[in-house]
Amino acid sequence: MSRRGIARLALAAGAAALLVLVVFGGLGSLVLMGVGWAGLALTAAGVWWMLTHTGWIRVLAALLVVAAPLGVLLLYAAAGLLWVVVASLGLWALAVSAGRAALVEDTSPSMTERSVSRAKRPFLIMNPLSGGGKVERFHLAERARTLGAEVVVLDPAQRQDVTELACRAVQGGADLLGVAGGDGTQASVAGVAAEHDIPFMVISAGTRNHFAKDLGLDRQDPSRCLEALTDGVELRIDLGYLHAGVPGDRSAGRVFINNASFGVYAEVVQSPAYRDDKARTILEMLPDLLTHPSGTRLSVRAGSLTTDGPQAVLVSNNPYERGDSAGLGRRERLDSGELGVLCVSVGNAAEATELLLRGRQGRGLTTATARREVVVDADAPVIPVGVDGEALMLPTPVRCRLAAGALRVRVPRNRPGVPHGAPPMDWRRVRRLALTMGRVAAGRGAA
Repeated sequence: MSRRGIARLALAAGAAALLVLVVFGGLGSLVLMGVGWAGLALTAAGVWWMLTHTGWIRVLAALLVVAAPLGVLLLYAAAGLLWVVVASLGLWALAVSAGRAALVEDTSPSMTERSVSRAKRPFLIMNPLSGGGKVERFHLAERARTLGAEVVVLDPAQRQDVTELACRAVQGGADLLGVAGGDGTQASVAGVAAEHDIPFMVISAGTRNHFAKDLGLDRQDPSRCLEALTDGVELRIDLGYLHAGVPGDRSAGRVFINNASFGVYAEVVQSPAYRDDKARTILEMLPDLLTHPSGTRLSVRAGSLTTDGPQAVLVSNNPYERGDSAGLGRRERLDSGELGVLCVSVGNAAEATELLLRGRQGRGLTTATARREVVVDADAPVIPVGVDGEALMLPTPVRCRLAAGALRVRVPRNRPGVPHGAPPMDWRRVRRLALTMGRVAAGRGAA
């Protein structure tokens, strides 16, 4: 089917979803929609109360999160209209899926790949504790050595400076640096690779593997990342740098491959318990952080944007997807030459509900991009900063800049996670595509 046909299918399915509600629900369709939105609002409010309270209030909020959607479904069933809602939601899902498919060719092309020769002296650093022991479980060191790489497995019993290890390897003739570990370790070694303009290789042996995800690497089987040693291609991507305290500092700065966070999230990262149990630590600390601010007031300058007093700030190496309002998803590109900025200011359940329902259109969220730098200042001389999940205390102001195309990344030629162009839904573009192409076709027929 042509793109015009798919766009028309999306419009037809969207219209059918509304018609099913109106025709079979009658006047009750308005009630159905109202009940649905009320249930969604109650669920969002319950989530907010879970995050901002502890004890019995959190328990009640958790019950509300479960009970609200179940209650909506029971009301639909009692009215004999559950099938109408299911059919309408199915048609709406088809409309969104078809609309995104029609827009695929309108998305930006993937990052440019360059064929390269095999590295002669690859050097890999592996953290045996990352990802719950993936290095040992997938026999990564043995497999890498079989492929001709020199491998250093870090000793958990003593602290080792991975930056120093990487520098010594380069001095010894290494022509590729790689890391099997978390994003923080990867960032440190990536900085050395960028400084010496040699390729950097990522092995997805961490827990969350955000950077590996954005590169399209296999996060379930990190051993597949080793294919980059024998059948690899090269990407030129951007690197983020942090400079703290002294205006005009021209030093290289601290590297970040994913993001630098300030405010609420950065304070959570500072907790000693965060590394051992991230989810529990966040749930325990968020209530106090959101309802009893520490007193430090942040301000952000990013190009023409100036934001004063946000609760949380995330500055990312390239912006996150347009549909991602929390900076937890995928970055569409790593070579756009832009920093992404997310500022969150949520003070009550109503604002939290709006943010959850409307995403980037919510009043509590400010988004921007910047090509030169982003400056985060505060009314305190030192603030907590989370840099790729690592806890730091940095003097203010903190300046974030981007080095475009600074890092050469070696990745396998075939990667399961390479996005195939599923763009966010945009009904205006879908309608324009369907109608415009239709007029063009009609004009040609008349001629």
